[in-house]
Amino acid sequence: MRYKLTVEYCGTNYCGFQKQPNFTQKSVEKVLEEAVFQMAKTRVKIITSGRTDAGVHALGQVIHFDLNKKFEPHRIIMGLNNYLQKEEVTILKCELVDENFHARFSAKARHYRYQIINRTAPLTLEKNHAWHLGQKLDVEKMKKAAKFLIGTHDFSSFRDKKCQAKSPITTIQKILVIQNNEKISIEISAKSFLHHMVRNIVGTLILIGSEKILAEEMQQILESKTRTKSGPNAPACGLYFLQVDY
Repeated sequence: MRYKLTVEYCGTNYCGFQKQPNFTQKSVEKVLEEAVFQMAKTRVKIITSGRTDAGVHALGQVIHFDLNKKFEPHRIIMGLNNYLQKEEVTILKCELVDENFHARFSAKARHYRYQIINRTAPLTLEKNHAWHLGQKLDVEKMKKAAKFLIGTHDFSSFRDKKCQAKSPITTIQKILVIQNNEKISIEISAKSFLHHMVRNIVGTLILIGSEKILAEEMQQILESKTRTKSGPNAPACGLYFLQVDY
């Protein structure tokens, strides 16, 4: 039986989604596998729609795993959440799917949000859950720059040097910069992303919003295909994996 789960987690206290080779650091994958073992008394391999780095959060991460015995979806949800009580990981939804479903390869689009709090006062409730920036940002210039990234491009300028993707070419389907008082959200949708791509794009948009470079320079940065031309890697704490389309 193949089970598809939608998972929510706070990434602050985890080394990322993926298990690390030395197994000394706690990952989201590791605690999920342990919860499945506690409930079903069998070891499973968890497949995720996309790995997230240390400190990155998820509102709608999708995973799948196979079990030899059948559980009703509500039993999976209740059982796993019971064994996850001490963790910052929650199962939101469970579905029985056929063997053709694959959390990673069946995905048609992945959606991320980057959260910024633009104010002088430090954060309390949203500490570790947003990037705090005190300098006033010009959101209209950020919106103008973001438009240069929509479509199919070589995103080498926003690709981490450790990225394992075979090709730097991908397609951004949508990118929105939304301001609601002191909160600025940057939402990006694509079928696939390069390592650190969203955070590098956000870092570049912040340079534009703080008027350190012009909005039109975004196109030049993109066409340069050189990582050193783009902005800094935005902190992981502001990034959320929103959902996956299948």
